Amino acid sequence: MGYRIVVAGATGNVGREVLAILAEREFPYDELAAVASPRSQGDTIEIGDSGKTVKCQNIENFDWAGWDMAIFAIGSDATAIHAPKAAAAGCIVIDNSSLYRMDPDVPLIVPEVNPDAIDGYTRRNIIANPNCSTAQMVVALKPLHDAATIRRVVVSTYQSVSGAGKAGMDELWNQTRQIFVGDEKDVQKFTKQIAFNVIPHIDKFLDDGSTKEEWKMVVETKKILDPRIKVTATCVRVPVFVGHSEAINIETEKELSAEDAQRILREAPGVVLHDKREDGGYTTPVECVGDFATFVSRVREDPTVENGLNLWCVSDNLRKGAALNAVQIAELLGRRHLKKG
Repeated sequence: MGYRIVVAGATGNVGREVLAILAEREFPYDELAAVASPRSQGDTIEIGDSGKTVKCQNIENFDWAGWDMAIFAIGSDATAIHAPKAAAAGCIVIDNSSLYRMDPDVPLIVPEVNPDAIDGYTRRNIIANPNCSTAQMVVALKPLHDAATIRRVVVSTYQSVSGAGKAGMDELWNQTRQIFVGDEKDVQKFTKQIAFNVIPHIDKFLDDGSTKEEWKMVVETKKILDPRIKVTATCVRVPVFVGHSEAINIETEKELSAEDAQRILREAPGVVLHDKREDGGYTTPVECVGDFATFVSRVREDPTVENGLNLWCVSDNLRKGAALNAVQIAELLGRRHLKKG
């Protein structure tokens, strides 16, 4: 006996990826509903490469009663309207937006990192999925934290335009074409030209000069991994379609050699260590697209601090940063709390 699961926002980038991953991982559902805004009602959506399709329903009048769980990929504003309705009807919400991440009554989950925290879902019937850049980083940090206790993290991100949705991907494509044919560059989604450029600005600026994306990495890492860890971040948008990259510097309480860190990461859940000290002996965002893993490369000691390490971390942000992590949460929820059959 399988689950009854809803994918909210099924016509968007993340929603379609959720459907694909449900098919790839053979998620045990008996019934699947796809819902989105009224303009998508009646659209036929493919469920990955399974050969199956589903008709999109109108989220405005969808009846949540009797459904086990719902993966939301509809943004904070729409989630604020529909998630409480689903939760009140007994449908457990797994939310991809930022709305509930720092709510003390809502667990913020990366299954490889803090699976036990999911037990707190009963307070609101809602589980939060972290920011894409945070999710891949904590997967890499967790085994090192367990081994040597991380005190401080300094991270610089190189985030793809897909993190800004379809509009971000379209802008990179259009600007690249405009530059090659000599047309005037059209800047709409981003604050500056993104083609052949990098922009050190993601989300809104805060009073202290940081951006909200940087703030998310700080507070979410503390909530997921350890509130004692000091984190500082610089988040940069780069002209890559899919795949976020991060240069991470960590300081640990205990000594941890690069060799020991490599050994630990090689065995860590969700991590693929690709670290050869030779040309091409590392993973780039282009190579991680479509993969489930968080790839770690360039592990080396930092001689400027007592116990320091540097590493390079790459992941498909539409997968581990959003859709995959949400499906993994659904799998974890099923195993721990909603056992069928």
